[in-house]
Amino acid sequence: MRVAVTGAGGMLGTDAVLALRARGHDVQAMSRPTFDIGDRAQLDEMAAAADVVVNCAAWTAVDDAETQEPDAFWLNAVVPHLLALTTHAYGAALVHVSTDYVFDGDADEPYDEDAALAPRSAYGRTKAAGEWAVRAGNPNHWLIRTAWLYGAAGGCFPKTIARLAADRDEIQVVVDQVGQPTWTVDVATQICALLEAGAPFGVYHATSSGTASWRDLAERVVAASGGRARVEPTTSDAFPRPARRPAWSVLGHRRWHEAGIEPIGDWRERWDAAASAVLAP
Repeated sequence: MRVAVTGAGGMLGTDAVLALRARGHDVQAMSRPTFDIGDRAQLDEMAAAADVVVNCAAWTAVDDAETQEPDAFWLNAVVPHLLALTTHAYGAALVHVSTDYVFDGDADEPYDEDAALAPRSAYGRTKAAGEWAVRAGNPNHWLIRTAWLYGAAGGCFPKTIARLAADRDEIQVVVDQVGQPTWTVDVATQICALLEAGAPFGVYHATSSGTASWRDLAERVVAASGGRARVEPTTSDAFPRPARRPAWSVLGHRRWHEAGIEPIGDWRERWDAAASAVLAP
């Protein structure tokens, strides 16, 4: 299969390219400075040579989006709109990556793939707009929501915790945000499975199974890194941020089962598998 990956230099894009190539697909890795995702001529050329475009490009600076929402909207909504229209014009399918921030974070059970969108931050608004743009522009799409990502190819929470744990006796980590820590390698694997199974188009949640607080993950990271710090509980009020963080970022996996594809396994098992690669110097 001919697959183009945008945002190929990012944490998820890097692993998507590696996974697709490892499975024998013909992959175009599209990233700056050689690829301008807003250039219509380059988009046309990419889409014309692809059966599927996997869009991993995104504005992910959640707090900065609060003061730079037009810039975030461009990358998270306008660009997906252009990609959807362009891929549809050339007969290519589109995989678009979205986020748990499109939900309000107030639930007490996993968000279903069809749950109503209710973003509470500028970042969430721009990502929700991107979902609507993809739906409107190309009916042949897979919309992949993920959350709490970590990986070897970029900065992430586990790397930060491991660094702090090496130098401190104690670190405080919030317990009132609950989600599903998810390895980018696993998301890339799920994308491959969707393409290769010819799964029905629509929304899928590519997150690990189970639930964890940030403190739960931090404790596992410290143990894996050999750090000496104690991980003490605290609340979000102790770390005020410009953008509101969802208190509940747990996503349901119904659509995987309906498509006959196993969802990602328990977050603890997946962290144990990922730790050495993610924390490698």
